[in-house]
Amino acid sequence: MGLFRDSLDKATSNTFTRPAPKTSQAQMRFLVKSSKSTRATADTLGISQRTVERYLKGQIKRPRPQLAARLADEVRRRWQPRVRARARQQAATTGGITIETRARFGFTAAPGSTDDARIRLITQHLPPDYAARLLDAHTAGATDQQLQDIAAEGLQEIYFKDRGQRAPGLQVAFTDIDYIELDF
Repeated sequence: MGLFRDSLDKATSNTFTRPAPKTSQAQMRFLVKSSKSTRATADTLGISQRTVERYLKGQIKRPRPQLAARLADEVRRRWQPRVRARARQQAATTGGITIETRARFGFTAAPGSTDDARIRLITQHLPPDYAARLLDAHTAGATDQQLQDIAAEGLQEIYFKDRGQRAPGLQVAFTDIDYIELDF
C-alpha cells in the first residue's frame, strides 16, 4: 500500500470500541459470519472451502504466514464498520484530522526568501474540510500521491500560510516522508 493509506487505516482502527478477534479460529468465524458462507470466505482468502471448515472446527490452529496476514487484513477491513463510519463522519464534519509527520518541505515563494527544502517535524490539526477531502479520496481509492497532495495543500494553508494571514503565493512541496501518523 502506501504511507498515507496505511496511516489512515491505522487511524480508523484506533477508533474501534472492541478488540478484533485474535485467534485464527475466531477470525475465521467472524469472516464466515460477515460473508454469510464458507465458500465466499474461502474465495476471499484464496483457500479451499474445506480448509475454512477445518479452521472453524479447530482442526487447524496455526495458519501459514501468508494466510495469517490475509486473514488479519480481511478481519481488520471488516471489523466494526458502523463505528468506523461514525468516526470518519465526525472527522469530516466537526473534528478534523491531526497530522504528525517528519518530511522534507520545500517552498516556491517570492524572491529573497529562503526556499531550500529541509526536514521538519510538524504536528498540525487540519480542519474538517481537509479531513473530508482526505477521507473521501481514500474511500474512492486515490493513490498515495493524491493523498499526499491533499495533505500538502492542507499543511500549506494552515501551517505555513496561517490560514491566509501570511506568505501569499507560497507553494509548499511535501516530499521525502520519513514517517506520518494521522489521528481523528
